[in-house]
Amino acid sequence: MSTIQKVVNHKYFSNIVISLILLNAIVIGIETYPNIFEPNKGLFHKIELIFLWAFTIEIALRLIATKPWYNFFKSGWNVFDFVIVAVGHIFIGGHLASVLRIIRVLRVLRAITVIPSLQKLVAALFRTIPTIGNIMILLSLIFYVFAVIGTTLFRDISPEYFGSLGHTFITLFQVVTLESWASAVMRPILVDAPWAWWYFVSFVLIGTFVIVNLFVGVIVNNVQEVAVICEKPELEETEEQQEPVSLETEVSNLRKEIAELKDIIVSLDKNKTQAP
Repeated sequence: MSTIQKVVNHKYFSNIVISLILLNAIVIGIETYPNIFEPNKGLFHKIELIFLWAFTIEIALRLIATKPWYNFFKSGWNVFDFVIVAVGHIFIGGHLASVLRIIRVLRVLRAITVIPSLQKLVAALFRTIPTIGNIMILLSLIFYVFAVIGTTLFRDISPEYFGSLGHTFITLFQVVTLESWASAVMRPILVDAPWAWWYFVSFVLIGTFVIVNLFVGVIVNNVQEVAVICEKPELEETEEQQEPVSLETEVSNLRKEIAELKDIIVSLDKNKTQAP
């Protein structure tokens, strides 16, 4: 293993990278205060250059440590890191300050690439996309059915919430998040339509307590599956490491038993020769 590979694989290397990412995030947050940023633009620009070149050196070391080098780009996380740092160099001298600031904020997401536990969580979220897609289709159908019903029934009673299909969709989104849905939306309508409670109660039961819990259940299930998948290689490595030790122990035990048998045979031969 080369010196650069030892440096990149060292635990302090990842700790330093995480610290730089967090410090960069703090600096970007401070820049949002005009009374601090405006008088010190030059200082913040120099700090930005320091962070940019620090991340550039980090990516270069990781690229050199990968043998062959093109294997570095086989990992999606590595590609994400490389693009974020490279785009920072492209816009560093430009006048698109807002674009540069957005790109710099994205560097905070690089914490995911250097913290294995976050990688597992994100991998679990990506695994849920196919299943969540089906749940989203089901939720969209339920939203559409209740939106059409709500617009038809309550257009004249509450036009600010149910005046059109678009307004109704936004209202139902507020209801499904349980944000002031009873006091702000349902109770004013109950004054003119006391029977309207069934509409809101049924939508909350179906949309919130059933569909939203399906989202949570799918994500939790996939997080557990990813954790099991990630633990299997570690278990296999430990078993492989334990096998040579157990074989050596068994060989030494066999040697001891053979030596004991030899001693027994020798003593028996002596007894036979000494016997009359």
